[in-house]
Amino acid sequence: MKSLTAVLLGISVTYSALAADSAVFPEKPVTMVVPFAAGGSVDPVARIIAQRMGELWQQPVVILNRPGAGGNIGAEAVVRATADGYTLLIGSTALAISPAIYPKLTYEAGKDLAAISQMVVTPNVLVVHPSLPAKDVKAILALAKSAPGRLRSASAGTGSSNHLALVLFNMTGGLNIAHIPYKGAAPAVADVVGGHVDMTFVPIPAALPLLKANRLRALGVTTARRSSVISEVPTIAEAGLPGYEAASWVGMLAPAATPRAIIDRLNLTVSESLRTPNVREALLKAGAEPVGDSPQQFELTLRQEIVKWAQVAKAAGEKLD
Repeated sequence: MKSLTAVLLGISVTYSALAADSAVFPEKPVTMVVPFAAGGSVDPVARIIAQRMGELWQQPVVILNRPGAGGNIGAEAVVRATADGYTLLIGSTALAISPAIYPKLTYEAGKDLAAISQMVVTPNVLVVHPSLPAKDVKAILALAKSAPGRLRSASAGTGSSNHLALVLFNMTGGLNIAHIPYKGAAPAVADVVGGHVDMTFVPIPAALPLLKANRLRALGVTTARRSSVISEVPTIAEAGLPGYEAASWVGMLAPAATPRAIIDRLNLTVSESLRTPNVREALLKAGAEPVGDSPQQFELTLRQEIVKWAQVAKAAGEKLD
């Protein structure tokens, strides 16, 4: 039987080795898996931050897009990757939504992935067609209550973040606004612009040109704080629906068994990247508000989000095979 001294010495040597590994990490290219197609709301955030991290490390950081199944194909690939910090997941709110609507998931985000940092929060904005007789959130609440089921809200598809933003809007306000799913955000927004659907919840960057051209009207942002990009637009909560918050976010995660020293090294680099002025400027232009929290804070946020969206999905009665 090993003596206590020998056991403690072994532990000390192990931690020293991990610390040494993290000090030189990375020694080769790092792959960031984006579980969505290029050009979406998550992909540009990943590319902006990956470029700066590569500069800080003086190692290539490669973006690998692995879309499909609401982000689950890419997430599963990272869960099964070697836990050495060289394969990372750029996850989003979909990680918290998926357990509620995909009953056959082969992984658990809170168990099989290690949180590194929540990188950004990306507010959606509630927009309506200019012909709709609702100039603010209180007006659309009154309109929805006066004619239950008449108003229609477009989404990028059943189970998407803007669909569940509508479900939460209905739940919080005691409303019955109909959901009209589309195959993607672009056709959903196009039909609101065309006046075929009354409203939608859309990422701010996608809405900006249409708002400036007066082809859409913004009523409120979905986050707890106003967006710095459209600071004149109030939050939905402050504009008439207290307690409403449906933030989308993007964060970095790794396989669960990744050594803590590597996780901390990654977190440090993400935080330093987010403090870089041109990175912050690029993210804000993309409609993303920089965060850069600790692994512990991000882990707590992820667990809270999973519980929240499970309740919302249950209220919506949504399940996908």
